[in-house]
Amino acid sequence: MTTVTAETASVRTIALGLDDWPGHQAGQHLDVRLTADDGYVAERSYSIASAPGEPVAITVERLDDGEVSPYLTEELRPGDQIEIRGPIGGYFIWPGNDPAAALLLVAGGSGVVPFRSMLRHRHSIGSTVPVRLLYSARSLPDVIYRAELEGAASGVEIIYTLTRQQSPGWAGHADRVGPALLAEVAWPGSTEPLAYVCGPTPFVETVASGLVELGYPAHRVRTERYGGTGVS
Repeated sequence: MTTVTAETASVRTIALGLDDWPGHQAGQHLDVRLTADDGYVAERSYSIASAPGEPVAITVERLDDGEVSPYLTEELRPGDQIEIRGPIGGYFIWPGNDPAAALLLVAGGSGVVPFRSMLRHRHSIGSTVPVRLLYSARSLPDVIYRAELEGAASGVEIIYTLTRQQSPGWAGHADRVGPALLAEVAWPGSTEPLAYVCGPTPFVETVASGLVELGYPAHRVRTERYGGTGVS
């Protein structure tokens, strides 16, 4: 491990110094395994936050009842060693050569992590595919990668919906992601866009079914679910 960067009050991005990393694709994840002095082992999966070709990084949300995330976000220091396995996954990836007319990314809370990898990959390969990222967070301070997203490359549109707290003068969305919001911001299904949805299971199921109702072919809606709410 080389550096730890605070993204929000409870989220940290950890850059990993890996000498024998085989390379990864945007959207893949890796497993982190921690072994206690008494031999107890805890293992969790984390999306890779960096683009292919960049130093490997993960972004971790601290869960109060977690076995791994409190250590990674609060105790890990530069020079500490952790056990890594990966890269993993071949379904929820965006190689950058899909002939989609447009790309729709829908994130709930920390579900934005793999999309950072995809957006960085898009920039690095010079792709011009139009992208919309719909990002649901509890409040503006809970938005991960906020500065980076606000400086997104041309052709990338970032749309927030803040479900719990809105700052004074907030003129954006404040609803949970559902059929009405998707109908307003998603690319038309008739254009055959490619959609990726990542977040807690109820969020992912609601968004995926909503996109299918809007005419998205089911095989063009790729989903990833994992722990941590990040939005409610």
